[in-house]
Amino acid sequence: MKINILTENIAGGKFLAQHGLSYLIEIDDEMILFDTGHTDVFLKNAAVLGFNVQRDVNTVVLSHGHWDHGDGLQFLNNKILYTHPATFEKRYRKSDGAPVGLWQNKTEIEQNFKLIESDSPVQLTENLWYLGEIPRLNTFESKTTDFAFGNGEDDFIYDDSALVAINDDKLTVISGCAHSGICNICEYAKKVTGVGKIDTVIGGFHLKDQGKQTQKTLEYFKENQIKNLLPSHCTSMPAKTFFQKSFDFPEVKTGMCFEF
Repeated sequence: MKINILTENIAGGKFLAQHGLSYLIEIDDEMILFDTGHTDVFLKNAAVLGFNVQRDVNTVVLSHGHWDHGDGLQFLNNKILYTHPATFEKRYRKSDGAPVGLWQNKTEIEQNFKLIESDSPVQLTENLWYLGEIPRLNTFESKTTDFAFGNGEDDFIYDDSALVAINDDKLTVISGCAHSGICNICEYAKKVTGVGKIDTVIGGFHLKDQGKQTQKTLEYFKENQIKNLLPSHCTSMPAKTFFQKSFDFPEVKTGMCFEF
């Protein structure tokens, strides 16, 4: 399996970067696009890597309904799109009221994609699953939120999902933003696949500091003997620095390719 970094916050070499996330996953002789960032940067970086996403990819998975993960959908068409039923809710940032949802609404998406909404896990290939809605079971993740719906009610981003791949009887967990909690995601990945060993965790962890949640997350990673840790996107520098004390990992940049 290979994970090609098409959109990330940090640029690698001759590649573009922006606040957002998009990974092109090569597995089981298929290419799955996970998120799109918010512009066509993912297409431009893919072209430099030798990929034509519109031609080569049939299946897209959207991790959740935030602009920096899904507004790039406007540059694609005629794909199968998997996402959670709550992805297209209108949502806002509490601090300043700025909209953070998707630019396109559900009707517009359905005009260009075969939309499959699921809050349950879906097996995409022989060894890759979309996890659907993540059960939030531990005591330290997803307890507060910076987001609200238009009516002012708290938005805990229940559409937040992830992918998990089986590789040599071990799991690679691929997160978009982990609003549901990266440890909750990992535990659900084990349950869905029936595989208890996690080898790699890559993607956004949504950790902003070195507080209790970050500390408990590190404990979880160590207890589960994670081999490869690749925090990116919405994982802050203080949190990455904290993890770096126990794990040796590179900064995830656009243009990189990780092979497992």
